[in-house]
Amino acid sequence: MNLAPSPGSVFLAAWLALASGAASAAPMTFRPLAVGDSPACGRACPQIIVADGEITERTPGEFAAFVKSQSVNRNARAVVLINSHGGRVGASVALGRMFRAAEAAVIVGRVGPQGVINGRCYSACVYALIGAKKRVIPRESRVGIHRMFAYEAAGVGPDDLGRTSRVYASPDLVTRLGDYAAAMGISRELVYAAESVSPERVRIVTPQEIRRWRLGVEKF
Repeated sequence: MNLAPSPGSVFLAAWLALASGAASAAPMTFRPLAVGDSPACGRACPQIIVADGEITERTPGEFAAFVKSQSVNRNARAVVLINSHGGRVGASVALGRMFRAAEAAVIVGRVGPQGVINGRCYSACVYALIGAKKRVIPRESRVGIHRMFAYEAAGVGPDDLGRTSRVYASPDLVTRLGDYAAAMGISRELVYAAESVSPERVRIVTPQEIRRWRLGVEKF
């Protein structure tokens, strides 16, 4: 299984420093989760991947390493349960491309005390989600969007030390992200809608928009 980003994603390298405003959270981790009727299948129960946390520059590489470590597990399935408030846009796109290379199905959800429960995929997480071969967004789960931004040094003078200013993605980068979405079978409208939302808040995508943008289905 080849999980290397495609050549077409090279332009996104410049985005690796462009965060999408996710609140500080623990970096994303990956672990296997057995699903099914445990008494009946026992050790043969199928296993899916649980992905939880902030998407960082290291996340795509860590996902590739995790998949490689599971390559001899006959019970492993190309299904990812994702729960994330966002992170780095470039890394999220790279992760999304890896999902597509693996022909993975991605479900927005998380593990609770009684099993799988509703989850969130906010901000940059959405760009990882759209890379999946199949995207499942249960009615109780939430997908949220807003404008991308990053912080850079305010200037070079002695009075500028420690000061930062907010910068936004250029129109060209927004267009390229729209190209990525379209290549994944998603309407470019999702990207343009996200860019119209203040980075100070997260707008929850409605069920109608999920259908119109071809973002996912409610049931696996």
